[in-house]
Amino acid sequence: MHKGHFSMKILFMGRKQVSANLLRFLTKQDHIEIVGVLTDSHLQGSPTTAAAQELGLPLYTFDTALEAMREGRLKYDLGLSVLYWRKLRDEFLTVPRLGTINFHPALLPEYKGTGGYNIAIMDGLSEWGSTAHYIDASIDTGEIIEVDRFPIDAATETAQSLERKTMQALEPFAQRIIGRAVEAQAKLPTTPNIGGRYVSRDEMEAMKQIRDGDDVEKKIRAFWFPPYDGAYVKINGQKYTLINRQLLEEIAPKGSTSLFAVKTNA
Repeated sequence: MHKGHFSMKILFMGRKQVSANLLRFLTKQDHIEIVGVLTDSHLQGSPTTAAAQELGLPLYTFDTALEAMREGRLKYDLGLSVLYWRKLRDEFLTVPRLGTINFHPALLPEYKGTGGYNIAIMDGLSEWGSTAHYIDASIDTGEIIEVDRFPIDAATETAQSLERKTMQALEPFAQRIIGRAVEAQAKLPTTPNIGGRYVSRDEMEAMKQIRDGDDVEKKIRAFWFPPYDGAYVKINGQKYTLINRQLLEEIAPKGSTSLFAVKTNA
């Protein structure tokens, strides 16, 4: 039994380990009932799917959730999207009385769409962060609740290291914002989400090619995210991802006896 007189019904949407962790956290909270989970259950080894199954929560696909909402079988107060990859539409926008809060792993309004980590490095930023915002009919354009910022190292950061830092910071940030939303039982105050740059997946892929005049070292770091293609050159029509000394040292086996694996002052 909940201690209070209400229980907020939440539809949870997400993927990756951070979403699985948040799902486990939310099921332990008073006043919260997770009515369903949308995730990447079509992929093998999905941590969010595993968490939902372990917790005995109903799993939906995008289409089965829409159908259940249209038939009145799926009703909820608040949607939560934590790295969910589908654009929400129709009943997703109209059914939850408190809307849907999305956690975008980039600074808004500046960095909309995909490729935020890559562009952050290309832009030489010294801080990064995540944004909690309400979802509207477009992508990453809904009203902003809060931006959570942290420092980054413009000289050494890679897309992979920036993603890791963002996920670590995102979990407590999301816990805090969700806690506020549940406590308020109303939409949270917002600021407008105007301007910025939207980068599509195709644009981001095109940026990876090394061209004359590029800062090659920066581009290598900006697009380093195995197993995806990184910054590349084309030879005989084939893409070949480039790697630099910093990355070679980072991925070298622990305890490597190579003379070059450790920088010395000699």
